[in-house]
Amino acid sequence: MEIFEFSTELLPGLPEELGLECLSRLPHTSHRLVSRVCHRWRDLLQSPDFYYHRKKLGYTQKVACLVLNFNGGTVNGPKKPGVSPSYGIAVFDSVNQRWDRLAPVYRYPNGLPLFCQLASCEGKLVVMGGWDPVSYDPVTDVFIYDFMTQQWRQGKDMPSKRSFFAIGACLGRVFIAGGHDENKNALRSAWVYDLRKDEWSQLGEMSEERDECEGVVIEEDEFWVVSGYRTESQGQFDGSANVYGLKSGQWRRVEGVWEPGRCPRSCVGMGKDGKLVNWAELNPAVRVGACGISLGGRVLVTGSGYQGGPHGYYMVEMKEGQNSKWEKLTVPDEFLWVCPIRLLCGNLMQ
Repeated sequence: MEIFEFSTELLPGLPEELGLECLSRLPHTSHRLVSRVCHRWRDLLQSPDFYYHRKKLGYTQKVACLVLNFNGGTVNGPKKPGVSPSYGIAVFDSVNQRWDRLAPVYRYPNGLPLFCQLASCEGKLVVMGGWDPVSYDPVTDVFIYDFMTQQWRQGKDMPSKRSFFAIGACLGRVFIAGGHDENKNALRSAWVYDLRKDEWSQLGEMSEERDECEGVVIEEDEFWVVSGYRTESQGQFDGSANVYGLKSGQWRRVEGVWEPGRCPRSCVGMGKDGKLVNWAELNPAVRVGACGISLGGRVLVTGSGYQGGPHGYYMVEMKEGQNSKWEKLTVPDEFLWVCPIRLLCGNLMQ
């Protein structure tokens, strides 16, 4: 990784180290305004190295991003006959207990592409793929939301159209694998997107096809593609996973990581210890539509106790060898009755 050369006298009259320390402590909500002070500050705040510098010092924090179904401009608004559901992105800040909704992608003002995939990368949110919400045709669009500028920008399109693929991100790169093509053929191919270079590179193929698989990056070392099924075995989810070593560049197959026949996309997650967890089995209050993601020392878990019921949100403290502690969150009404389609987290410039 290139080292960003921080300019001297970021703050007049102060040594470089103190000026950098002062700017590093600013909350991310002020970065957009502060970046207008001068070109030097703008270049600094937009640098990926500044992000990693703040992360190393502990000045970043994790937030959860949820893809939610909303109608009529509001989450869980009244449904109109013949109108497809629309999707937007909500952000939950667990430190300040704050909920917000991101501005829509400019190319899709009435809602995200259906079944699009999301990843968190270097303090940014990456949205890719899915189906056009009007024509239902698969799209190859890539969009990046920068929490510093609070704006969307378009990235380089995906190499090909694919749906229901696995996704994961680590160290400025977004990995995708599996899914199916326009002819509903399951795929074994995999690609990686470099966020800084805005470039795609092809990886080696997995040992087998995996449609409707789930992706998880563990310990910034491995990209796991969990379960899924082959073209000839529609809906018969496999219990194995293909694991890509980020350092070795090789795939390996791991058996018995998931319950055969069960779709992992609604309930697989990663616990505090970096292990795969089936949240629906831990608490009957989230047995339907369970999702979970680690937010530092605790895990945000959401789900419903019964089909069609309101979704509860919980902060869960996972303790090795002990029962987990579940704390129910107070959530604005607009988020209670809607099932999160996707749930992920990212280290943002807080």
